Amino acid sequence: MNDIENLKALRESTGASITECKKALADANGSIEEATKLLRTRGQSVVDKKQSRTANEGVIGVYLHANSKIAGVVELRCETDFVARNEEFKHLAHEIAMHVVASDPKYLLPEEVPQEVRDEERRLVAQQFADSGKPQQIVDKIIEGKLATLAKEICLTTQPFIKDPDRTVQDVVNEAVSKFGEKITIGKFARFVI
Repeated sequence: MNDIENLKALRESTGASITECKKALADANGSIEEATKLLRTRGQSVVDKKQSRTANEGVIGVYLHANSKIAGVVELRCETDFVARNEEFKHLAHEIAMHVVASDPKYLLPEEVPQEVRDEERRLVAQQFADSGKPQQIVDKIIEGKLATLAKEICLTTQPFIKDPDRTVQDVVNEAVSKFGEKITIGKFARFVI
């Protein structure tokens, strides 16, 4: 491929600006794979910089399943009305609402999982290994691992994204932050079932 084709392919696959794609390709000596990695790394630094900002604008994303018996609603927040009106941003809100319908998260963040839920999971796992003969320190590590897995399964931001299970929902939001250049957060979400 020539430089223009590489630039076009990188832009289409990452959604980064042409300027950022040019810089990444130059730094990666023309390698699309390396340039993609660089853009992800740089995107994370953009995400980190944007976290102190306030996201007062946004949209409500809604997804109604084909059977009309399950719906998902998501508040996707951003900094400016300009981004909130962007069709790609609205589409992202819709896709996250679709994810809510498909994956049925209970909490937004792992920190929001109530202590009672953690304690009950801890008790159940400890009970499973009570007669195993394993040392307590090993059982404690297993319990912590199970708690981390539980959080990943029931928290929206840590669940594998339904359209790309290699990325979490938070990864998808972080990519939008680097793409739009604004702080983007998920506010509230709800799932309705008849």
